[in-house]
Amino acid sequence: MTVVPPAAGEPRRPLGPLNPGDAWVVADSGERYWGRFGAAGLLAHDPVRGVLLQHRVAWSHFGDTWGLPGGALHEGESALVGAVREAQEEAGVPGDALRVRFTSVYDVTIWSYTTVVADVVEPFEPVISDPESVALEWVALDEVDRLPLHPGFAAAWPALRGLLDTRPVVVVDGANVVGSVPDGWWRDRLGAAARLRDRLAGVGVAGAEFGLGGAEWFPEVRLVVEGQAKQLGAGEGDVVVIGADAAGDDTIVEEAARLAAAGRAVIVVTSDRGLRGRVEASGARVQGAGWILERLER
Repeated sequence: MTVVPPAAGEPRRPLGPLNPGDAWVVADSGERYWGRFGAAGLLAHDPVRGVLLQHRVAWSHFGDTWGLPGGALHEGESALVGAVREAQEEAGVPGDALRVRFTSVYDVTIWSYTTVVADVVEPFEPVISDPESVALEWVALDEVDRLPLHPGFAAAWPALRGLLDTRPVVVVDGANVVGSVPDGWWRDRLGAAARLRDRLAGVGVAGAEFGLGGAEWFPEVRLVVEGQAKQLGAGEGDVVVIGADAAGDDTIVEEAARLAAAGRAVIVVTSDRGLRGRVEASGARVQGAGWILERLER
């Protein structure tokens, strides 16, 4: 593997300084991949307008094709941050208008490309903000295949398209998870539930845990609380708080059954053995409290 800077005729970010990541990674077999530290792109999905695609300028790599706003990662930058940054630089995408749903990674060992798939939660209009774009358009899902696509995006699109209708969910037995950590929660049950709620926002779960393959998901989270913790309100994240009117176990089972019946992939988090059997009978998967705590520690 070798790393080489852009050649003449392959300008990158001509209006700003060259970033150390802006270089070609060349495999021993001769294939070239853009981005010394890997690359990432954003697939923004609007439920009404479709997905945001970029018509690439002719002089770019695989120019005059349609693909995702994206590019080389900076050193030490995560794919999530890099994909949104690139989309902001190339298409004026506001980061607060998105909710990341899952990521998919194409890895050839010496280089990787991460597709960050995000739902548009606040409609916006893209803006061409650098010389790499001829056009930016919202394209209906059924129309994407009719465009001349960037080869990498063309190869990935069928699998990505198949996952856009998938919305996994994690239902958390709040009392059980809070009670699994001896941190003094019994002195302030409401405060302990609030801390758990805030930590659950944006938790990542491997697709295999849901039976959904290799993508990493940032699923919807539903936190079921009871007793004193029923006073808990919504936090700054996107965790849905459900106050159990009676026994928390019954609410968890009802919620899991409802979601599974709607075709959702569901994981219920509880270490209660009795509850586990009832949840599995509803069609949901079950993981213990330690499972979610391990992911929160990441």
